[in-house]
Amino acid sequence: MATDSSPQHSFPPHSFPQHSFPQQLARTRRFTLGVPAQPQLSADGSTVLFLRSRGGTDPLARLWALDTATGAERLVADPGVLGSATGIASYSTDATGSLAVFALDGGLWLADTVTGSARAIPCTGEPREVRLDPTGRTIAYVSGGALRVVGTDGTGDRALAEPEDRDVTYGLAEYVAAEEMYRDRGYWWSPDGTALLVARVDERAVTRLFLADPTDPQQPPRAVRYPLAGTANADVSLRLLGLDGSRVEVRWDRDAFEYLTAAGWDGHGPYAAVQSRDQRTVRTLAIEPDGATRLLAERTDPHWIELIPGLPVRTAGGALVDTADDGDTRQLTVDGKPVTPDGLQLRAVTGTEGEEVLFTASEDPTETHLWVYRPGLGLEKLSSGPGLHTGVRRGGTLVITTRSRSERTTVLRDGQEPVTLTSYAEPPVVTARPEILVLGPRELRAALYLPTGYRPGDGPLPVLLDPYAGPAMQKVTTGGAWHEQVSQWFADQGFAVLVIDGRGTPGRGPQWDKRVWGDKAGPPLEDQIDGLRETARLRPGLLDLDRVGIRGWSFGGYLAALAVLRRPDVFHAASAGAAPTDWRLYDTHWQERFLGHPDQYPEHYDSGDLTTEAPNLRRPLLLIQGLLDDNVYPAHTLRLSSALLAAGRPHEVLPLRATGHRPTDEAVAENLLHHELAFLKRSLGVE
Repeated sequence: MATDSSPQHSFPPHSFPQHSFPQQLARTRRFTLGVPAQPQLSADGSTVLFLRSRGGTDPLARLWALDTATGAERLVADPGVLGSATGIASYSTDATGSLAVFALDGGLWLADTVTGSARAIPCTGEPREVRLDPTGRTIAYVSGGALRVVGTDGTGDRALAEPEDRDVTYGLAEYVAAEEMYRDRGYWWSPDGTALLVARVDERAVTRLFLADPTDPQQPPRAVRYPLAGTANADVSLRLLGLDGSRVEVRWDRDAFEYLTAAGWDGHGPYAAVQSRDQRTVRTLAIEPDGATRLLAERTDPHWIELIPGLPVRTAGGALVDTADDGDTRQLTVDGKPVTPDGLQLRAVTGTEGEEVLFTASEDPTETHLWVYRPGLGLEKLSSGPGLHTGVRRGGTLVITTRSRSERTTVLRDGQEPVTLTSYAEPPVVTARPEILVLGPRELRAALYLPTGYRPGDGPLPVLLDPYAGPAMQKVTTGGAWHEQVSQWFADQGFAVLVIDGRGTPGRGPQWDKRVWGDKAGPPLEDQIDGLRETARLRPGLLDLDRVGIRGWSFGGYLAALAVLRRPDVFHAASAGAAPTDWRLYDTHWQERFLGHPDQYPEHYDSGDLTTEAPNLRRPLLLIQGLLDDNVYPAHTLRLSSALLAAGRPHEVLPLRATGHRPTDEAVAENLLHHELAFLKRSLGVE
C-alpha cells in the first residue's frame, strides 16, 4: 500500500463545476430526459412519431410527430394537458401510424396523430401492455391478469381470457422472458385485427420469494415469483383467441421446449420460437389455425443458442430471417443461408420491409453500425462514423439513432435534406476523454481515463478499474454512454481509471462469448489483471500498481468483490454494488445458460460462490445493496456479509432503503457516488 510519501498531483483548475456532476447525473436520469426515444414511422414514411420530454430535467415524456417533408415537429399528446403527473412510457400504433394508444395514470388513451387530439377510452382496472390492432378498430390491454379488448369508439370492453388463479396471467411476459430473452410482450395481433396470439403464464410452481422494507416494519413483505437456478420455471403456453370468442391452444412439445423465446403474426400466419431447458436447441414453428405446429427451422449448439433481438422474423415473401454461428462469426441468415461475411458480428434485427432486412452489426467491437440486406444486391452500410448506430425504415424514410459522445436521431428521406430530431438533453458537466486501447494477445478492448489536465511528468496515479465485464453489456465503445462520464468523473478526482471488456462480453463473436461457459469468474478476472498489467507496460510510469481499486455494479459488483477476495496481491480495495454473490440465487434462464443446471454441474456454481471465499478477505471491501432489489436480491449481499463476519473479516455494508436494482431516488443516486469516492480514497491512501 502507498504511504504518505506517495507522489501528490496538482492539476489545472477545471472549467466546469465538477462537484455537481453526481447531482446532474441523478437529476437527468443519466442524461435520458429530453432525448427523442422510441421513433416509429407511418406507413408512407411521411411522419415520425417519438417520445420526448420538454427538457433535460423534465420527467414527463410526451408524444410528438415530425413531418418528414417540412421538418416541423408538433405535439400529439401532452400528459400535463391530459391531467397526468406522469409521462408516457410507451405507445402503440395501427398499421398506418395515424392512431396511437398509451396508458397514463391508470387510464387508457387514444390519440389521433394527424390532428393531435386525444381522448380517454373506458377500460377495466389499470391497463398494461396496451396495443392497437393493425386496422385501428380495437385496443387490447392486460388488466388484473386478464387479456381484454375494447373498441376505439369506446364500446365493447370485455375479457378474451381471464386467469384461472392469482398466479396465472394472459398477455404478459414472464420474468425470464422480459429480463433475459428480449421478449417483453405476451401477445401479438393478427394483421386483419380479428384474432390474437396470446401467452398464458402459470407461475404456481415457481419459487416464491419475499421482499420487505426493514425501515418500515408495519408494511407487509411483497411476494415475488422468481425462478431460482435449478428450480421450476413458469409454465408458458400459447392460445389463438378470436374476437368472435374462438379459443384454440397451440400445441408443441412443451416438456422438451419449455421456453417461449419469441413469437409473432405476419401475412403468413402466426409463428413462435421455442427453446430447450439446456438452451442448446431452438426451434422456429409455424402455427396452424387448429393449433398444430410445423417446424420451420432448428438450431443447435454444444454450449447455448444466443438469442438475438428481433429474431426470428419473416419477409413479405415468407423468407425466414434468423441467425447462425459460423466459426467465430454470428451471421444473419435468410432462408437458412448466411448473407453476411466472416467477421461482421450480428447484433440485432430492427425490421423488414418487403424482402429487405434492416439490422445492426459490428466489424469493430467498439462500434455498432446499421446495415441493410437486399436480395440480389447484397449488403449496404447505412451509418458512418464512430459510435453505436441503430434505426428503423418504412415508406422510403430512414431514421438513424446514433450515440457517440452525445445522442442524435436523424431522419433521411429521398430527395429531401436530412432532419435531426431536437434533443433537449443537458450536456454533461464532465467531458469524457477515453483513450481506446487494444491490450495483449487476446486484444482486450479497454478505455483509459486520465484526470483533466494530467501531464506525463506528473508521476504515477492510483488506479481504479471500473468494469462490468459480463455477458450482458459492453462498456468499452465509442458510444458515449453515461457510464463514460462516471469513469471520467472518478478520473478527475485523481485516478487513472481503466475499463476493460474481457471474455464473455458481447461483440466479439460466438467463441469469445462462450469462453465463460462453466466459469464466469476465472476468465473475466484474469482479463482484468492481464489488461491492467499490459496497460502498465504500455504506459510506463503512469499507473501506481501499489494502489489499485476496483468498483462495479451487478456483475461488475461481483467481479469487484471477487477481485479483492481472490487476488489481494493485485487489488487493494473494492466497491461492490448489487453483487450476485451466489449463482444459485439468480434466475434459471440466465444462470443455466452459462453454468448449466446446478444439479448436473454443481461444481460450476460452487467455484463461483463468493461466500466460500470470505475467509480470504485482506483488503477493504464496501458492499452496496438496494433492499428492494428484485433482480439481485438482498440475500446475496447479506449472506456474503454474514460469511465475512463469521470469518472475522472487517468490511462495510451500505444498505439503500426503498431501492431496487439501481437507485432512482435523486439524493441516493447523487450521494452514492460521493460515498464510493470517499471509501476508495480512504482505502487507497489518496488525498
